[in-house]
Amino acid sequence: MPEERLFRGPAPAVAPPAPPLDSRRWWILVIIGVAQLMVTLDTSIVNIALPSAQADLGFSDGSRQWIITAYALAFASLLLLSGRLADLFGRKPALLIGAAGFATASILGGVSTSFGMLVAARALQGVFAALLAPAALSLLNTTFTDSRERAKAFGIFGAIGASGTVVGLLIGGALTQALDWRWTMFVNVLFSAVALFGGWKLLTNTRDAANSRLDLPGTVLISAGLFAVVFGLSNAESQHWDSPLTWGFLLAGVLLVAAFAWWQTRAEHPLLPLRILTDRNRAASFATLLLTGAGLFGVLLFLTYYLQLDLGFSPITTGLAFLPMIVLMMGVAQFSTMKLVPRSVNAMQQVGGSIGTALLNTLAAGAAAAFLVGKNPADPTARADAAIASYTTAFWWAAGLFAAGAVLTALLYRRKAVEPATAEAAPSPS
Repeated sequence: MPEERLFRGPAPAVAPPAPPLDSRRWWILVIIGVAQLMVTLDTSIVNIALPSAQADLGFSDGSRQWIITAYALAFASLLLLSGRLADLFGRKPALLIGAAGFATASILGGVSTSFGMLVAARALQGVFAALLAPAALSLLNTTFTDSRERAKAFGIFGAIGASGTVVGLLIGGALTQALDWRWTMFVNVLFSAVALFGGWKLLTNTRDAANSRLDLPGTVLISAGLFAVVFGLSNAESQHWDSPLTWGFLLAGVLLVAAFAWWQTRAEHPLLPLRILTDRNRAASFATLLLTGAGLFGVLLFLTYYLQLDLGFSPITTGLAFLPMIVLMMGVAQFSTMKLVPRSVNAMQQVGGSIGTALLNTLAAGAAAAFLVGKNPADPTARADAAIASYTTAFWWAAGLFAAGAVLTALLYRRKAVEPATAEAAPSPS
């Protein structure tokens, strides 16, 4: 027998058995989906409530964009850092802390008695949303290990993310009309409670501390740079473009973003490795999402005001007017999710949204002021016509942003992209 075995050679290697599938994985998907829905809903749920909130708290047309921008800016600038924190300390704690913090920020927003308090609450929502989003995506990736099931799970997750922005308009309209604008904030407590309870019961903690080092200088540079750009654009409405408060902040923002790009080439663990952008298709994707995000967020803001204040739509009817967009986005999401979700996309869309909202709001306010030159500002008809002029200006600029995105896509995308085997995939927000 020993001689026989000797001549037969070594026994063939046996592949290790695949890890068993988690029997709770589809329930975990529900919890992750609720967290993702809450994050995406709040990019738009307050849009339809803005006219009511503005009348209640008495803030100006020039200031209203900060209700949108505060959330998007905090979310975008902290998303990559928060993904590293989730890797370092664990995805379950990140999701639970994010859900609890989001609920707290939402309650603060719901009881706001001033414009500043509401803006602070929206910014705080963005901070905790930045912690929730990458944790949810990472948990989805580690929960579904079977390739077919993972594709299905990512499809569902992507449909929630892509449609949540517009679904928020429907829910926001219904809550504003049936109850009060403050309920567009309070409703998040319900989503948070589901995510907290389900996450505590179902999730197991996973982390990847070996690859998780914090790039704090990079975070400070990009956060300060984005804020300076948005703040400079916002100042142009009240201070004009030749004011140091406008061009000074814009210049500072550009320099800070440039410093961030330089630092990413020096940092040992960069937030956004610049090698990601050397791939032509990936760079085109980021640029296109930046431009379309800028246009989309602006359209949602100004179309809401136009439908309610000029056409006299009720909040719920305004939400229903966006229904065709909801159907189309949900359909497209199923097709694009596997290509877009795993690729750092949320951040680019939110950056574009924050910059675009500030820019379009400034351009719209300038158009309204120009229209009223030589007219009586107290005349209701003149003010209504000035509002129409401001919306028209915003819509034309948004159309230009969408067109620029389409041109970039046509010029930069390669029809048959073949990436080398050693090419590194773009990191997920986690």
